[in-house]
Amino acid sequence: MPHAGAGVRLLPNVITVLALCSGLSALKFALDGNYAGVLAAIGVAALLDALDGRLARLLDATSRIGAELDSLADAVSFGVAPAAVLFVWALRVTPTGWPVALVFTVCVVLRLARFNTLLDDTEAPPFAKEFFAGIPSPAGALLALFPLTVFLQFGAGWWSSPATVAVWTVTVALAMVSRLPTLSMKTMRVPARAVAPLLVLIAVLTAAVITFPFASLGAAMLLYLIHVPYASYRYRWLARHPSAWEVPPRQRRAIRRTARSMRRLGLRPPLRRRVAGAAARAGAAVRRRRAGETNGQVPPEHRSRWVGLRRRP
Repeated sequence: MPHAGAGVRLLPNVITVLALCSGLSALKFALDGNYAGVLAAIGVAALLDALDGRLARLLDATSRIGAELDSLADAVSFGVAPAAVLFVWALRVTPTGWPVALVFTVCVVLRLARFNTLLDDTEAPPFAKEFFAGIPSPAGALLALFPLTVFLQFGAGWWSSPATVAVWTVTVALAMVSRLPTLSMKTMRVPARAVAPLLVLIAVLTAAVITFPFASLGAAMLLYLIHVPYASYRYRWLARHPSAWEVPPRQRRAIRRTARSMRRLGLRPPLRRRVAGAAARAGAAVRRRRAGETNGQVPPEHRSRWVGLRRRP
């Protein structure tokens, strides 16, 4: 791919600066008492943060200054700004409010520092690229503002009390610096047949956000929390069966469909380790096939075997 021009290569950094400005604007909205603007500003900063890195890789415009700028912007937009907003909104009436805000900001900075060091980790298993270690800072910032979202939707209640906000903020901060695996969207691929339904879903979600902004944002936060147990289960399963990660997604789905069909037909259900073994065999078959293609040969077993699953007479 040809290198982008100087102006195009600058575009990811421009988006990063816009994300920084949006995050800082949340603090200005909080001082003005416009808490709906706070959520909008942090949300826009999160969207821009998800866009700048992908755009830099797409344009072959990655640079060291861009990486450093991105980390500094994230520290301000998702660390300093949410902590200050929570302090202005609910925590300044309690003596522990400012320490809670400091703890949140420090945890965000530590989380970003660890993320930068993990980029150079060559000993991580291949499947680790599907996961973040801990809750990422944009999601953490929005989760920390969850009590504010509920307040804007339903009014004052126990969820907006200083004690509840303080406990929730510290919990989210600790989750960001934990080793809790969460799914990363960077490796997600959308099949061609799913593009149209996905666009329709995006249109529906956009209409929901415009019509019911706070309820939609709160529901998205709850769905994100619900996904965490699944991400932990998937990470542990892949850690026990790392070869299954190399199986293409289409073959993984075929293995799962075969197991479900056997259960529906009343046949002996394969145990999880047997499904994992089928996935492992499929992964080994894929590796042998790639090695054969490299040598200009096709392994014999691929002439009589569907990937990973023996044909039955």
